[in-house]
Amino acid sequence: MSGVMKRMGMIFRAKANKALDRAEDPRETLDYSYQKQLELLQKVRRGVADVATSRKRLELQLNQLQKQSSTLEDQGRKALALGREDLAREALSRRAALQQQVSDLETQHQTLQGEEEKLTLAAQRLQAKVDAFRTRKETIKATYTAAEAQTRIGEAFSGISEEMGDVGMAIQRAEDKTAQLQARAGAIDELLASGALDDSSGLAKDDIQTELDRLSGGTDVELELQRMKAELAGGSSASPKPAIEGGQGHPQDTPRFDKQ
Repeated sequence: MSGVMKRMGMIFRAKANKALDRAEDPRETLDYSYQKQLELLQKVRRGVADVATSRKRLELQLNQLQKQSSTLEDQGRKALALGREDLAREALSRRAALQQQVSDLETQHQTLQGEEEKLTLAAQRLQAKVDAFRTRKETIKATYTAAEAQTRIGEAFSGISEEMGDVGMAIQRAEDKTAQLQARAGAIDELLASGALDDSSGLAKDDIQTELDRLSGGTDVELELQRMKAELAGGSSASPKPAIEGGQGHPQDTPRFDKQ
């Protein structure tokens, strides 16, 4: 069971990785990385500013303590000049305490100054890396875009792109249906011509029936012609009939046949 679960997990991770790889756009990834680097650079600069602010605050405190130390020294000198050795001793004691604070602040000041220099150097180096990454990022994006456009143009010309493939399949289906309809129409015409299919309208005739009808029609004409000749021949020996057409002649006129 454990082996099955491990295999299922591996298959799931493989499919997820493939789906992510298909959905990933390198240009978006590069822009995101550049944005993160800018955020890191901003944090470093903010750190430099914070250290510089702390250093400046220590400098102000040092100046203030040094002024107080100078004031106590002057006061002790004046008290000693007035014969107030006790006041002079107190002033010098306070000055010594201030000097200890000044020494501690100077140590902190040197530490902060060193940290500030390190952060400033790091910020400069990071800025250089970010600028270099931006240049490389834009170069890679331009190259990727050009390659993508070239690939799409090549696929369009070769007809292997998804859109052109759909168009090609539609054309192929239309041609197949057209050929199928043409073949069906030709087969129906042949079957009707051969008499294999009966025409419910009764209008369609095959070649043999057409020929028979033509011969029958010709025979009827010949028979009708012979009958008319016989009538004419019989009418020439009988009494003439009155003319009823033409509007000329007399009923008692005998028809005249001109001999050639």
